Amino acid sequence: MSPSPAPDRHRRRRAPRVGFVSLGCPKALVDSERILTRLRAEGYEVAPSYTSADLVVVNTCGFIDAAVDESLDAIGEALEENGRVIVTGCLGARPERILARHPRVLRVTGPHAYEAVVGAVHEHLPPRTDPFLDLVPAQGVRLTPRHYAYLKIAEGCNNRCSFCIIPALRGRLASRPIGAVLQEAERLVAAGVQELLVISQDTSAYGADLRYAADSWRGAARETRFLDLARALGELGVWVRLHYVYPYPHVDAVLPLMAEGRVLPYLDVPFQHGSPQVLRRMRRPAHAEDTLARIAAWRRACPQLTLRSTFIVGFPGETEAEFEELLAWLEAAQIDRVGCFKYSPVEGAAANALPAHVPAAVQEERYARFMERAAAISRRRLAARVGSRVQVLVDEVAGSVAVGRTAGEAPQIDGVVRVEAAGRLKPGAFATVTIHGADDYDLSARLA
Repeated sequence: MSPSPAPDRHRRRRAPRVGFVSLGCPKALVDSERILTRLRAEGYEVAPSYTSADLVVVNTCGFIDAAVDESLDAIGEALEENGRVIVTGCLGARPERILARHPRVLRVTGPHAYEAVVGAVHEHLPPRTDPFLDLVPAQGVRLTPRHYAYLKIAEGCNNRCSFCIIPALRGRLASRPIGAVLQEAERLVAAGVQELLVISQDTSAYGADLRYAADSWRGAARETRFLDLARALGELGVWVRLHYVYPYPHVDAVLPLMAEGRVLPYLDVPFQHGSPQVLRRMRRPAHAEDTLARIAAWRRACPQLTLRSTFIVGFPGETEAEFEELLAWLEAAQIDRVGCFKYSPVEGAAANALPAHVPAAVQEERYARFMERAAAISRRRLAARVGSRVQVLVDEVAGSVAVGRTAGEAPQIDGVVRVEAAGRLKPGAFATVTIHGADDYDLSARLA
């Protein structure tokens, strides 16, 4: 949000206006969309700036220290620009941290506490009922472009990774029944969504808490489980992209769906490291799996598969030999899209008690070496795509250049394809292009 002229504090007969700041991951973005959908259905308007809002909601992130600092700064900015602020999200699970710095906030609620947030808005900014205002599109209010949407299938997580406090912030795994997920997906597609990005903390564990209970959709029984969900979403005729998938053996069964083109040949798998000893200290699920063998099997089943992952360098106790194991693993795995974080302590995480924390200078040096190796792998793999003919989904157009993505790129986290002489292409359109250039992370193309 940005400053604007002084607000109309009297509001006369207009609808009450709520400003919204959404920080953190796509799962938090979905929480923001749900809260805004509820408020719009009750006649509230969404304000484009702090000073045109009667009240501001800040949806925070609290996963790592940098995210906590960003959230606290955002709350401070909202208080300075507007003065009436409700705080929600992951950092809201630790209200004392917020109130110690910003005691003037109106209310603090935890993550995915939709009713509590709406109740706080009601208390401090009562709705003005009007049948002409109480209208909201069937697909709800979305904060993404019209042509793609995040589809959150579960809350919480049952894993106990030593560097993570997500279970403490968001609770244990709570899967949505498959019928409800598929009905939401249908509404999104009917509203023009061309790409569904499936998200949760552990997508491959979907339905385990419900014991894979049966539900119905389109007159057929469906079990609430990962494979059934992927198969059903593949019937909707749009791109389906799977995020946060752990390398459990049962994930193998989704690769034939990718090879058949029913879901995108793309897996976002948070491997985090390549050293078995480090993974054990991280308490990672599936840490005992032979991930290199699994990746090789996946690529045999679906040669066009794109793999994305994130890694941590400088985890407590990480030796030079263990870091070299990670580099060797990365070279063997040939991960297409890679993100990396330098380890930082998170308040309440079990890893804080581990001995031998890696000095910051060593972390920085290892991060640079890791990213250099990852960039070289990406450069080689993208160069191999030059000359190919592919389909892109256009995200934006600037002048004569369209910026889009193939099946191998997720929005906002992976590279892009720049299509020259784009003609009349518009956001949300599909186009067939020929790749003619590549750098470390992006591709260049012309209309085929």
